[in-house]
Amino acid sequence: MNQVDVVVMLHSHLPYVLNHGRWPHGSDWICEAAIDTYLPLVEKFRALDALNIAAPVTIGFTPILANQLEHPTFVKELEAYFDQRLGFCDEAPASLQSTGDGHLLPLVEFWRSRLVRLRLLFHEIGRDIPREFRRLQDEGRLEITSSAATHGFLPMLKHDESIRFQLALGASEHQRIFGRAAEGCWVPECAYRPPGPWSESGGPSDEERVGIEAHVAWAGFGYFFVDAHVARAGSPLGVYAELFDGEPHRVAAATVDERVKASHTAYEAYRVTDDSAARDVAALVRDPRSSAQVWSRHGGYPGAAPYLEFHKIRWPGGLKLWRVSDPGTDLGAKAPYVPEDARRQSTWHASHFARLLDDVRKAQGGEGGQGGNVIVAPFDAELFGHWWFEGPDFLGDLYAHLPEFRGLRATTAGAHLDAHAPLSGLRLATGSWGANGDFSMWTGPLVEWTWPIIWEVEERFWALAPRAVADSSTHEILSQAARSMLLLQSSDWQFIISTGEVEDYAIRRFNEHAGDCARLLNALEDALNGRGVDEGNRLARELQQRDDVFREIIPSIKAAISDKRSATTANIPAPAVVR
Repeated sequence: MNQVDVVVMLHSHLPYVLNHGRWPHGSDWICEAAIDTYLPLVEKFRALDALNIAAPVTIGFTPILANQLEHPTFVKELEAYFDQRLGFCDEAPASLQSTGDGHLLPLVEFWRSRLVRLRLLFHEIGRDIPREFRRLQDEGRLEITSSAATHGFLPMLKHDESIRFQLALGASEHQRIFGRAAEGCWVPECAYRPPGPWSESGGPSDEERVGIEAHVAWAGFGYFFVDAHVARAGSPLGVYAELFDGEPHRVAAATVDERVKASHTAYEAYRVTDDSAARDVAALVRDPRSSAQVWSRHGGYPGAAPYLEFHKIRWPGGLKLWRVSDPGTDLGAKAPYVPEDARRQSTWHASHFARLLDDVRKAQGGEGGQGGNVIVAPFDAELFGHWWFEGPDFLGDLYAHLPEFRGLRATTAGAHLDAHAPLSGLRLATGSWGANGDFSMWTGPLVEWTWPIIWEVEERFWALAPRAVADSSTHEILSQAARSMLLLQSSDWQFIISTGEVEDYAIRRFNEHAGDCARLLNALEDALNGRGVDEGNRLARELQQRDDVFREIIPSIKAAISDKRSATTANIPAPAVVR
């Protein structure tokens, strides 16, 4: 019997929202994610540990998210959010009785008890979510990966210094927060660009740039994830579509296209750097079949009738009291949520998913299969609990069911690579896990105007940075200019604009950070010329009060400039399997 590893990767990310309002896309956004996803995952992993059930998940926290979760402002905001939600539970009974909805009262108590339980958990872990995940990591329960500092869309950044800066700061912040160097890196949006010519327009160019894998190696990471089509191992799924009728979310935009003939298997890791690179780097490939089963809007698990309806919310109070119900059911006709029914459904789905993984294993090991030793299933962590309320229960039940299948071994990405060093070299293709598998979500007609602004900021920053690094009197201004540039580079702004969900918010935030960059870079230039140092420092301090992240940022600027670790272009021969 061939044994195959199962690697579940949960990618956790939100852009910087603290001190940028509350509702609906300020601090309430991260508080909602904490209550819906991060704390329920902690609760689930602790429960599995108590039952002696191994749950070796690989979970990533982007540095910008981890910085927020450990910040005193977040703690204050989450306490206020708990108070607000519990207050809504206090007000709901009288309101429901007055509208003839008294039959929903048990669900109000369901929410109240859940909120009280999660708040107690938050206090029990010292009101420090990253520290609790660090504890689970230190006990060998899971693996934590890092990412680029603010989830910048790396292939489109004009200067290699910007890419190195994003990754170097991501690596150092991860070490500070989680106590050890991250082996894995979530390359934002799984967006990969190979070595070769690059131009702002995408046309012919004499400028040769190294591939993303060379920067990953330079920053000290050992692996990253790619979508199947980037490894020529299947069709692109994308992660943008409608999960249910209504607003769009990050779910699979397509089902697996069985007509696509894969030239490589998705079921092994590939070496994507050559012997001259700073270190070996592997690419782990998303399995199209298992990913589509969870992500897909067509028959994916989250759309099952018993599950909590995401879109129907009772106002005032914001309580969700209804279930998805039968396909095509109008929001006004949704049936009341029954937690016990949903719980049974998630258990069944977890069992079904474990069987599906074993079917994938058998298909790869059987006649006509391409072999392989790993099934990689990456997801946005916020799918589990936020978009799909029952997701954490599903995940826990999955790890409980996997030992029933002797051919499957649940493990982390790092542990898999320790046991199975990549034997095949592969040149990756350009692509992402966005719609159509390309860069269009971040470079299309709705957002192409953002890139000249980003590039101009890059030009000015890296022209001034070497002098500013050498002049300690300007470090305060330099640091805040760097923070503003990083926040401007977040891939979230283009993504939100392209989806059309709350584009006005994303446009406002993008323009706000662009304006901050211009003011700070003007102040930095003046200070370097001996003018207005005090005024520049006051501006930097004022903006840091709002955008207070990445306290120790100067060393990563220095590293990006000096290129201490050579990011050489990989020279990989034509892909060949060496066993």
